[in-house]
Amino acid sequence: MEVSPKHTVTAAVVVINDRNEILLKYGPKRGWEIPGGRVEVGESLSAAAVRETKEETGIDIEIIKFCGFFQNVKESVCNTLFMGRPIGGEFSISAESLEIRYFSIEEALEKITWKSFREQIEYCLHYEEQFLVEYNNRNYKKKIYCGDIEEGPDFI
Repeated sequence: MEVSPKHTVTAAVVVINDRNEILLKYGPKRGWEIPGGRVEVGESLSAAAVRETKEETGIDIEIIKFCGFFQNVKESVCNTLFMGRPIGGEFSISAESLEIRYFSIEEALEKITWKSFREQIEYCLHYEEQFLVEYNNRNYKKKIYCGDIEEGPDFI
């Protein structure tokens, strides 16, 4: 009997305020990162992004752009990325968000230690077109597709 593949689908948001600062949360396992998490059954990707941002930071947001996908092929995780802007709420810490702050873009990128998390922000900020980044944990080999499909290097 063939088993259906299991994938984890997540949604995350690069939230930029009117001072051009990025909203980050500090978690106990991964350090600084943008808000986001798993998409629930029956939930849209954009609704999950809004919900996760509210749950993790206390901030209400409006989605302003769908950016693209980062897929960890080895781990079967597909992360959907959006840009958003704050429209209300107040910072609210929790067990998964020990600290919440806005940082300048440069400072935010320095604070984030996970390479894929940094790249997600960079792609959202710098690519006009939607993108798909497929990567493999081992040696971080990746394929990048933007606009017209142009295949990147193969995984090793």
